[in-house]
Amino acid sequence: MSDGPGKPGEFPYTRGVYREMYRSRFWTMRQYAGFGTADESNRRYRYLLSQGTTGLSVAFDLPTQMGLDSDHPMAAGEVGRVGVAISSLADMLRLFDGIPLQDVSTSMTINSTASILLAYYALVARRQGADLGKLAGTIQNDILKEYIARGTYIYPPRPAMRIITDVFAWAGREMPEWNTISISGYHIREAGSTAVQELAFTFANAIAYIEAAIRAGLAVDSFAPRLSFFFNSHNDFLEEIAKFRAARRIYAFLMRDRFGARDPRSLMLRFHVQTAGSTLTAQQPDVNIVRTALQAMAAVLGGAQSLHTNSRDEALSLPTEESARLALRTQQMIAYETGVTNTADPAGGSEHIEALTDSIERGVGEYLKRIDEMGGTLRAIETGYVQNEIQNAAYDYQREIESGTRIVVGVNRFQQEERAVPTFRLDPALERSQVEGLRQVRASRSPSLVEEKLAALEQAARDGTNLMPPIFDAADAYVTVGEISDRLRGVFGEYREG
Repeated sequence: MSDGPGKPGEFPYTRGVYREMYRSRFWTMRQYAGFGTADESNRRYRYLLSQGTTGLSVAFDLPTQMGLDSDHPMAAGEVGRVGVAISSLADMLRLFDGIPLQDVSTSMTINSTASILLAYYALVARRQGADLGKLAGTIQNDILKEYIARGTYIYPPRPAMRIITDVFAWAGREMPEWNTISISGYHIREAGSTAVQELAFTFANAIAYIEAAIRAGLAVDSFAPRLSFFFNSHNDFLEEIAKFRAARRIYAFLMRDRFGARDPRSLMLRFHVQTAGSTLTAQQPDVNIVRTALQAMAAVLGGAQSLHTNSRDEALSLPTEESARLALRTQQMIAYETGVTNTADPAGGSEHIEALTDSIERGVGEYLKRIDEMGGTLRAIETGYVQNEIQNAAYDYQREIESGTRIVVGVNRFQQEERAVPTFRLDPALERSQVEGLRQVRASRSPSLVEEKLAALEQAARDGTNLMPPIFDAADAYVTVGEISDRLRGVFGEYREG
């Protein structure tokens, strides 16, 4: 497959998707944030923007991710815990109050309910007077990795795939600059995969999405330029640089040779990177600053288009403002002080880097061949093959730590007596406030209008028409995440693992 490294900005893009890379423009500096109510998160976003963040990255709480409203019995105790609680358009309006969406790039880590949150976001932008055709950002919208590694799924895989291709088609018309999916290897790596498995299973998922879109009647070059990816930057510094270089080359050949893409933009792998949360330690949390800096440097040397740096205290709690600022300063220091941005692909040409890049490419190719022979990604997921491969790799990694053959500073070597570290504490009153606000929204609506919008959604779900227009109309009428999800549950059913 390999044609060698080539030049930056030229097929197969091993050395970068743009000729100038960071010499003409830095990567987007994001900080993943979201907690409590929309008002609390809005204050953190404004703070991060004031500190030099160039893109927002929204974390949603588990109820929102699972299609449950904040007052659902199963949401109790989880509202606003690992992200912001969004139950209706009213929450989304508060989340982005005073933030002009046409001037900022927003990434939303949301999957099962991505179509609903995208509708809310577009409606906020429209109320601001923004041109939807010019909005920049990404929804994760990657459901297959939820079955593999994360678990925030709602519907069975096949109807879930239909929703994704409906988003592709709708956004291609209404929001052409928006990235309609961020195919995620990050969570696969966080679950314990190797670097090779991270790429292999991510690309296997990408193949499934592309095939589904083509079956739905979309031409590959009509949606492929808006596909984006999300990778992990782990501890093995040189391996991570090589992984990103190999990923671009694998993707370029995959899109050209397997899918017949001809638009150069369809061949370019564009990706966001987050430093590895699973490597952060509760012991000696200040050491996490060093881990994150090295992982961020690997992402930059590997040519990422967007980067989030984890905060030192994330093994203990949500990050404090001070920790989030320091994580952002890490990116700014790499960009402005180290000089690594003066050269496109500064690690390219190293004998070891090129050998690692080739080796990772071969390993990924072997996995993709095996998955094809099994009948494709859905079949590999349904039989548990992908999950078992990750679990075995995670077991091997943990056994190395416990045996001492893999050193983790502060955990199994170089320990010291721990001191208390100030951590972020979420006010329990925020959940009560969120629930009360949701009840006020429900009380202010027309019940007949809500039912009319939900009935139209159900009809579309049953007759196979695109789901995004009725989701958009329902969202505009302040129908909630839970109400929309429940109506779709009634048609599609719920997925139960095993």
